[in-house]
Amino acid sequence: MLYGTKRETYRQVFLDSWRAYQEGRPLEGVQTRIVAVILRHPEYHALLDDAQQGLEQDFPPEQGRTNPYMHMSLHVGLEEMLALGQPAGIVDLFDSARRKLGEAGAEHLFVDCLGEMMWQAQRTRRAPEPAALLPCVRRGLGLPERVG
Repeated sequence: MLYGTKRETYRQVFLDSWRAYQEGRPLEGVQTRIVAVILRHPEYHALLDDAQQGLEQDFPPEQGRTNPYMHMSLHVGLEEMLALGQPAGIVDLFDSARRKLGEAGAEHLFVDCLGEMMWQAQRTRRAPEPAALLPCVRRGLGLPERVG
């Protein structure tokens, strides 16, 4: 998952990936995933088109604002988790969510749960616990938290 401690460096990865895509340059490594996520979020294109604003803007949650960089990084992280099949059971649960909610609905349910997982990690000052993701998603789908 894209995660860093220096905000500008972290954001620059998104800005550079978007610029490379717009200029028709080859995408490298994680840039392919980043651009795929950006393309699914046109509401963030104007922010990414203005590099200075993109680097400096604050997104205070107490004002009800979603941090687009965090949101998109959670999407990228979800794609990586699905590609790796980790935590165990994520692919089957995502398929179930997709059948029930559609592609975008499933992604956003998982992203919301990933955001909760990251918030809990920050709050407790511990590493994120990927195993907490699946019970959260199951709750969101109205399923029992545990399988079996």
